[in-house]
Amino acid sequence: MDRGVTRRRLAAGLAVLAGSALFALALPASAQAAASTCAGHQVRTVPFATGAVRVYKRDGYVCVLTVPKKPGGRRPMSVSVQARGNRPVTDTGRYSSHAGPVTVYAGHRCVRVSGAVGTGSVHSGWILC
Repeated sequence: MDRGVTRRRLAAGLAVLAGSALFALALPASAQAAASTCAGHQVRTVPFATGAVRVYKRDGYVCVLTVPKKPGGRRPMSVSVQARGNRPVTDTGRYSSHAGPVTVYAGHRCVRVSGAVGTGSVHSGWILC
């Protein structure tokens, strides 16, 4: 085989390897995990026996998700958020890391959140008024 062909193949292989390494290092693990969470800043945490409901707010939008206290296998989880005067938006299923995120536009209205992990659950009153 020609030396030029070998060098070109080696250079192409190294370019692919370097590109994949840069892609893997582009986001730290915490940022990769946060990709499925809510935008904005966390304004409230509503804890309960088996987990917590995290509430985020940004530009009038309220986003919530339920996280378990102990990570593990798939189990029943749910999360719900309701802006006053509107219907609740929910996410229910069997998840391992979190339920949600669910988002509603609340503007300056109060919201009510709820969440459940396994047998534990929580229902807030009207918050963020």
